[in-house]
Amino acid sequence: MEKKGIILALWSYLLFTISDAGSKLLEGQVDPFEAAFMAGLMGTVAIPFVRKPHESYINVFGFSHFFIWLVRAVSVALCTFLCVVAFTKLSMPEAMALLFLLPLFVNIIALVFLNEKVSLSKWIALIIGFIGTLVVLRPESRPFGIGHLAAIGGAFCTGTSWAVFRATDKKKGGLVTKPSRLSLYGAGVIGPIIIDGILMLPHWTIPTPIQWVYLSIYGFLAAAGQLLMMIAAEYAEANTIALPQYSQMIWTVIFSYVIFHQPIDNIAFLGIGIILLSGYLTWRSGRSLVKAPLPPIAHQIQKTLEASE
Repeated sequence: MEKKGIILALWSYLLFTISDAGSKLLEGQVDPFEAAFMAGLMGTVAIPFVRKPHESYINVFGFSHFFIWLVRAVSVALCTFLCVVAFTKLSMPEAMALLFLLPLFVNIIALVFLNEKVSLSKWIALIIGFIGTLVVLRPESRPFGIGHLAAIGGAFCTGTSWAVFRATDKKKGGLVTKPSRLSLYGAGVIGPIIIDGILMLPHWTIPTPIQWVYLSIYGFLAAAGQLLMMIAAEYAEANTIALPQYSQMIWTVIFSYVIFHQPIDNIAFLGIGIILLSGYLTWRSGRSLVKAPLPPIAHQIQKTLEASE
């Protein structure tokens, strides 16, 4: 069962990386708000597969946990837009390296706002990951631009969303009980549809046929990745499916070479290796904290949250 969860997680992360490549293939020809809106719209096709039997579709709007739903909706809308900008402006390895600052943001937010304790071993792993990101980017020799800010903002917005959901997992002092997975998934598609949809209106253009292809790769594969990840979470523990996420760095390097003809130098390879080491150490630091499997209805975000502990 665990092996099946790992395999599904690996496929999920591959789909996520292909989706990111689809956004980069747009090369800024489509307004980022429009691309984010399209991703949300295409993501609605997965809603029937996320819904539990006899669950009302009204849960897509999260009325029973509206504050949590709203935080996720706004965070995902901003993150989706910012990630499109990041992958458009930067090489895939640079953008991905910055997005892997997510665990650092999650733990800092949890420490400051949720009063959670972070172990020394985890801090060491997170700092190693930060060093790896600096090695990839080499800020002393490369200009820091809008793409870098967008990637950091995307990681922070996602970290904010995840930290709020971590608060719902606390047995004592939690904000609310856990929202349903349909509510959580719904926020991730409704947020971009409404927020990015409004912001795209001044710059709306009809995509060309090839742009529709790239938008479909971006939107539909992201939704498929979410579905596979939720299924993987049914078969394996949080920490078990966390480590395969770092396979995205490997796929990113391959796509950078093959699709975008952007070679990676030895220093960048070193930085990526450091980031992978950080991921392994973070995974090891969290293994002892996993005491029992989550309920079958647990959502991907809840699973990934506990993976960083």
